[in-house]
Amino acid sequence: MDPAPASARFEALLAEHGRIVLKIAASYARGQADRADLTQEIAVQLWRAFPRYDAERPFTTWMYRIALNVAISHARRAGARPELALEDAEHEPADPRAPDEPAEGLPLLERLLASLAPLERALVVLWLEERPHQEIAEILGLTESNVSTRLHRLKQRLRARFPDPHLT
Repeated sequence: MDPAPASARFEALLAEHGRIVLKIAASYARGQADRADLTQEIAVQLWRAFPRYDAERPFTTWMYRIALNVAISHARRAGARPELALEDAEHEPADPRAPDEPAEGLPLLERLLASLAPLERALVVLWLEERPHQEIAEILGLTESNVSTRLHRLKQRLRARFPDPHLT
């Protein structure tokens, strides 16, 4: 593979789907500097793995898989983080990363995600992205029934903790 076309193709795909990287970094890193570091680390790993990308498969599935693996490793390296107070989330300022998206409830969601184990966080992020269970399974290396079961249990836990009719 000629490096120039591969580089241009990678840059175009990353530009087109770059919000995936930003969302994953926002879900697994705390603070602007940590998010920037994780975003860069994900981009580097995507570039390193790009020669092995199979163009016959969806780019976004491949991208999610790499990004989540990097993010989960990042979260594990960061170690146990202090438990975040979910009750105080409504007093947090709006999210400065996504001014074009509604910020209502976003600090609570960030705190909720931060309280989950890395694999659970990945499941919730992909579910919120409305990815089909089959794709989530492929991205995370799980069976589709395992994804369904884990998501069902997570939703039950969330409903018990935060009674809300929107968690269906």
